[in-house]
Amino acid sequence: MKKTKLYTQHLQHQAKMVDFAGFTMPIQYPSGIIAEHEKVRSSVGVFDVSHMGEFIVKGDDALAYIQKLTTNDASKLEPGKAQYSSMCLTNGGIVDDLLVYHCGDYYMLVVNGANIDKDFAWAKQNTAGFSVSLTDDSDEYSLLAVQGPKSIETLQKLTAIDLSAVAYYSFVNGEINGIPVIYSRTGYTGEIGFEIYFKGDETIASKVWDAIFAAGEEFGISPIGLGARDTLRLEKGYCLYGNDITEQTNPLEAGLGWITKLAKGAFNGSDVIQEVKNAGVQRKLVGFKVLAEKFIPRNGYEIVADGAVVGTVTSGSLSPNMGYGIGLGYVATTLSSPGSIINISARNKLFEAEVVKIPFL
Repeated sequence: MKKTKLYTQHLQHQAKMVDFAGFTMPIQYPSGIIAEHEKVRSSVGVFDVSHMGEFIVKGDDALAYIQKLTTNDASKLEPGKAQYSSMCLTNGGIVDDLLVYHCGDYYMLVVNGANIDKDFAWAKQNTAGFSVSLTDDSDEYSLLAVQGPKSIETLQKLTAIDLSAVAYYSFVNGEINGIPVIYSRTGYTGEIGFEIYFKGDETIASKVWDAIFAAGEEFGISPIGLGARDTLRLEKGYCLYGNDITEQTNPLEAGLGWITKLAKGAFNGSDVIQEVKNAGVQRKLVGFKVLAEKFIPRNGYEIVADGAVVGTVTSGSLSPNMGYGIGLGYVATTLSSPGSIINISARNKLFEAEVVKIPFL
């Protein structure tokens, strides 16, 4: 298993380490997942998400290539802007969801850590016919997500750049302790925050980490693990690749029609996705809240309606902020309207749940 350049810092904070996406990563710290979750919702927390992948695209055909590779319309991007998008197979199945950064004379694609090798092979395969260079720079980058209501106040101490003026899905180049960084106004928690990209060895990573924690000390800044990252994203209804979206799901049924720009022209899977749109989506990813007491839905549980299995829970957890079980899952379109009653099957019992609009929080 790989280790991020901040592995030592996690051990110093007594993190519980697990294998994730080919890395040894912190799933939680001694305070626990709920406390970490609440820290991000109320103040500021720091995630080491250096397992994520970064691909660099350069060349005369860089934009045309990205237009074919991804579902969103990258022609709308200006330098300093980022875009949430996805990559599809030719059959419309989702290879991955990702961020596209317009860095001026090149683009950066940020992909899920568990998919780096698969994504790079697919992206490389699609360079045929384009004047582009594609490199996997994932091992060069570290990535910290500083998230929560106090995140801007924390980071503002480290830069003369007015971070409050950086719009959502925009980014700026700056420094932390003389180390070049990208301040990206993005995140996976639904809170105000930045993701900080930088290059360098363990010593450089430690300097960035220490500077951020010193800046956030007055706010009780804490390291946050993967466990809270999952509950935070679920409360906002954000998809997790491998659970809520896979190569067996298409963007329209996953609720990602807003990043699927069929009008921009042909891209991988666009003809199949257009057919799905014309025929009407047969199933949809929905959010649901559990009505039964003391039951937490989990990935893989069956969804039942009128005595028949109609779907599967793709993500589920106790919501720390709402105090009851919530989840995501695919159901027939006829059951996808808010207010529809479904049941979650577990332990040979049925637990009642209600389809609700997402985000949950």
